[in-house]
Formats: sequence, structure tokens, C-alpha cells
Amino acid sequence: MNLKKKLSKNHRRFFLIATSAFTASLIFSSCSTNQSQSPGNTTTNTVASPIQGNQQKDVIKVGVWAVISEDILKYVQGNLAPNEGLDIQIVKFNDWIQPNTALKDGQIDANYFQHNPFMKNATKQLNLNLVMLHQGFLTPMGIYSRRVKSLAEVPQKATVAIYSDRSNGDRSLRLLADKGLIKLKENVAELATVQDIAANPKNLQIKELEGPAIVRSLDDVDLAVFSAGLRLQAGLQLQPLQQESIAQKRYAVGLVTLQDKQNDPRIQKLNKLLTDSKVKDFINQKYQGAVLSVF
Repeated sequence: MNLKKKLSKNHRRFFLIATSAFTASLIFSSCSTNQSQSPGNTTTNTVASPIQGNQQKDVIKVGVWAVISEDILKYVQGNLAPNEGLDIQIVKFNDWIQPNTALKDGQIDANYFQHNPFMKNATKQLNLNLVMLHQGFLTPMGIYSRRVKSLAEVPQKATVAIYSDRSNGDRSLRLLADKGLIKLKENVAELATVQDIAANPKNLQIKELEGPAIVRSLDDVDLAVFSAGLRLQAGLQLQPLQQESIAQKRYAVGLVTLQDKQNDPRIQKLNKLLTDSKVKDFINQKYQGAVLSVF
């Protein structure tokens, strides 16, 4: 075989090898990309499961909605869970309904975003047997305004934005009543609504909005009632005119799961970690009173 033919044959062999390698690279890249994408309206924040010896860490998937719950879980995920053989996978949702329906469907093992009154209402609405383990933190509900500097300055027929959902709407009305802006009926049901207002001396015009919309309404209303959690999530620097105290711990967020899963060792272990004294220190240092630990 002469030199020219030998070179030609070598070129063809190199081309076939290179093409095969390139194709394999594309297939591998495509598979990796598809596996990294989260379906639907959720995203999962995971930390690789370290392996001690031949034993892999227990995985637990926890649903969150607000940034505070996520921050606390991330702290536990990175600082406490590895030593306890637990791999916490954080699943983020875009609304307040999905974390409970995902629990029902088995997509997650627990969620960390709701307080007891909200959970009880969700139990009825979604026909779920939900149970809360220890409470963790309170994001105080506050009364905010860009138009007045104190509640004494609130004018007649002032517009007030409150939560539209039953549990947080009740909480908003009770804060307004506690601060003397309205009076509720004496024998009000467990969850008060605007129909339960017995006296409204300033003839407040109450607008019921979804949580994030309340913050956006600040320029259009005289007062807005929302939690410190929403304020932090929106990056709002505005301080409340008045807010709840630790006495309102019935509204504290806790770890929630299905009743028949509450004794799952992974959930019990996570519950213990979430009430560790180091988590209390983290909350106090990070939020400087805007979020209150209740354990």
C-alpha cells in the first residue's frame, strides 16, 4: 500500500472515532440536562448524600413556600443533618395549596410552611389527616402603611388590605381588633370574617387580597396587614406600625406531615433538628426580631 492510501485510511479511521465520541458526548449531555430539570411548578434544592462507610444517608423531601422556612431548612441541611445521617431535599412551591396536595400525593414526606389554624382549615378543605409536630417560628402579622405614621392618624374611610384566605383573614381581623381599629362580635366563629365585624368606628374599607398582592397594594391603600414573612420575602424595609407578639404563637409555623407518617424515623429526626438550640440562635441572629422562635 502506498503512502497516500495509508494516510487516507488513517484519516477515515480518525473521523469515525471522533464522530462516535462526539455523538456519545451529546447523548450523555442530553441525559444529564433532562435529569436536572424539575417538573411542574416545583424546584428541588438538594445536597449530595455523603456516604459514611457503605451506608447512605436517609433522604427526606420537605415542601416549603416562603423564604424563611427555606432558609431555616438550608441551615439544618448544611450544619446539623449530615451528622444525623439525614439528607434533606427542599422542594419549593409557588402557592399555599401545593405543599399539602403534594403531601397527599406522596411527592414529599413533610412540609414546613403553615401554622395550626391554616392546617386545620386545609384538613377540612382537602380532606386530609394532617398533623403538626413541634412549632418552630412565628412571623408576626403587622399593620403597615406608607401614608400614615401611627394608627392615631388613620383617617375615616381608610382603605385596608387584608388576607383573603380564611385563616390569615381571621388573623388580620383579630390584629385590627386588638389594636382598636374594629370590634368583632363576641361569639365569633373559630375563623372570623368581615361579616363578624360588630363595630367599625372609622368605617374602614376592607379589601381582601392574596398574600403577595397585599404587599404590592401598599401604594394604593392606607393600611396593609401582612406577616413579617411576606415583608422579608419582598425585601421590604418598611417597619410595622403595630405587630403581633410572641403571645400569638398559635400562628407559629411547624413541621407538618400526614397522620400515619408522623412516627417515620426520618420525620422524627428532622423535627428534633428543627427545634435544636442552634436553630434558635440562627433565627435570632439572622432575623433580628422580625422572626421569633417559639421553642
